Amino acid sequence: MKYPAIIQIDDCLISSEIFTGFFACDYEKCRGCCCVIGDSGAPLEDCEVAAIERNYAVFSPLMSEKGRKTVSETGYSVVDADGDLVTPLVPGSEECVYTHFDENGNCFCSIEKKWCEGAGDFCKPISCRLYPIRVSELRGGLRALNLHRWEICKDAFIKGKKENIRVYQFLKDPIIHYFGEEFYEEMLAAAAMFDGTEQD
Repeated sequence: MKYPAIIQIDDCLISSEIFTGFFACDYEKCRGCCCVIGDSGAPLEDCEVAAIERNYAVFSPLMSEKGRKTVSETGYSVVDADGDLVTPLVPGSEECVYTHFDENGNCFCSIEKKWCEGAGDFCKPISCRLYPIRVSELRGGLRALNLHRWEICKDAFIKGKKENIRVYQFLKDPIIHYFGEEFYEEMLAAAAMFDGTEQD
C-alpha cells in the first residue's frame, strides 16, 4: 500500500519519515558531540534570546570560560552567514558557547542541565529539543517538518530501530511543548496509518 509522503496537520506539512523513521538519542555513543560540531550555532527563535538572557545567571557558571567570554563580546545570540539567528560559537571552533563539559570531557547543554536540576524556566532552544525534526517556514504561512539525518547521530537511528521508537514518539514532550496536545493527538491518528511500515 502506498502512503502519502506528506501529512498536513493545521499549518504544518509533516514528512512521512517522522512517522515511519526510528530515533532515540544514544548518549553513550555520541557523548553530546552535537554541541561541539557544526558550521553554525543552534537556530533560535526571537523569544528564546530573552529566555537565555533571563536564565543566564543560573546556567552560566557551568559554561567554559571561553564560552562566557564570547557571550560578553557577542551577546546571547548572533546572525550566521545564512542570516539566521543562532547561538554563538566559541571563536576558532565549532563549540556552542552554552556547552558544559564534565570532568570526563562529556558534553552537555548547560541550559538544559540546570533546567533538569529544577533551576531556571527555560530548557534549551526548541531547535535542539525537536531534533532530528527540522522546522522551516514556507510561503503562505505554512511550516514544513522534515527529518534531518546527521552523520554524528547515526547511532541514534540505529538505537531507535532496535528499541522500536519512532521519531514522533521519541519527541513527544517537545512536540507537545511547541505545538500543543491536540496537535500531538492528531499526529497519533496519522501515525496509525503507518503502523507496520518500517524505515531505516
